Amino acid sequence: MRTVILAGGVGSRLAEETMVKPKPMVEIGSHPILWHIMKHYAHYGMRAFVIALGYKGEYIKRYMTDFATMTGDLKVHVATGTVEMSADQREDWTVDLVDTGLNTETGGRMLRVGHLLDRTFMMTFGDGVSDVDLHELLAFHRSHGRLATLTAVRPPARFGHVELEGDRVAVFSEKPQTGEGWINGGFFVLEPEVLGYIDREDTYFQKEPLERLAAEGQLMAFRHESFWQCMDTLRDKVLLQNLWDAGHAPWKTWP
Repeated sequence: MRTVILAGGVGSRLAEETMVKPKPMVEIGSHPILWHIMKHYAHYGMRAFVIALGYKGEYIKRYMTDFATMTGDLKVHVATGTVEMSADQREDWTVDLVDTGLNTETGGRMLRVGHLLDRTFMMTFGDGVSDVDLHELLAFHRSHGRLATLTAVRPPARFGHVELEGDRVAVFSEKPQTGEGWINGGFFVLEPEVLGYIDREDTYFQKEPLERLAAEGQLMAFRHESFWQCMDTLRDKVLLQNLWDAGHAPWKTWP
């Protein structure tokens, strides 16, 4: 099963980092967030990736081509120039890197990788991490028989929650998860027929296609109550970095 990662956006709200690199290459714990996402999928046995490139896509290409030699031990035969890489330290991944245009919207990026998607596939964005159980997500998708499943999450609140009685603070809780309401957290399971709901390359997948799928009863939600966090801003990046540094990164599902 292939996993599509949309990694072509500009990431303007994280301009402190994205002036020089695409957002999926912003590092958490010395590894790009793209690596964290791929490690999570690989932990569940999903090791075939399609990365839809756009803004500064060459940065991701260079990272992936250097990945094997930069992350494992090497033995160099100087006389012949041959290089042996330690097999036990390499990731067993296959990665299709597809240029999908600088200004293409998310739906258009999916269309441009559509030739690689002839069966059920997973799709997510290159800027969010979660501890969602991908086996349970896939089983849920297969159980209902519809064309699309999204992972619904409760977003973490940005500010402390205060309940007042007059001028007195009756309840204060520091940055709780939102008590009600669900949002699209990505981590989709999709059938190839979903591509037929995308009309043009400037189509925003999260708008018209999902609205049409929902209206036709073809979109289901897998409720995920546990950890989810996007990396939209520098504040989000610092939060994820602090969790990683403290050894309490909930999205680290791999050994």
